Amino acid sequence: HRKVYGHIHSPGNEPSAITVGAANTFGTDVRSDDVIDTFSSRGPTRSFWKDPTGVKHYDNLIKPDLVAPGNKIIGAAAQDNALVTLHPELCVGKTNGNTGHMRLSGTSVAAPIVAGAAAVLLAENPNLTPNMVKMVLMYTAQPLAKFNMLEQGAGEMNIEGAVRLAKLVRTDL
Repeated sequence: HRKVYGHIHSPGNEPSAITVGAANTFGTDVRSDDVIDTFSSRGPTRSFWKDPTGVKHYDNLIKPDLVAPGNKIIGAAAQDNALVTLHPELCVGKTNGNTGHMRLSGTSVAAPIVAGAAAVLLAENPNLTPNMVKMVLMYTAQPLAKFNMLEQGAGEMNIEGAVRLAKLVRTDL
């Protein structure tokens, strides 16, 4: 599968946003076998503005900021979920006649994992600013071998390291 770069657009091109790519962990606990999913968008951002003469000026931001698990993630599914109704192969089990759980892949699955991590950091240290949360997540991310910054940003999210660092940041800011 050929890697294509420059496919991160709005809202991921916002400099202050935490832009998340998807990693495949292959269901193991070790990071040595983790890879960036082929469907995960790669940077740089290619948004642009035109000057009065019509010349395009591209932003070329280094994105994504980090990656998180986003391949075959199992999560709760609402009863009568339209996605599972249309694609029953996504269903991973039924509970009491309800849909139960479903398996999904994508950056849309990886992004809420990072959002949950941000909530955990704020629970540990409520005085962190949004930029501090982003920087703690990026600083503690673990780079994956064989993948460059335009594929993985700072690396794969490391929630344990992020929580440890968040606890060390002053709370009287």
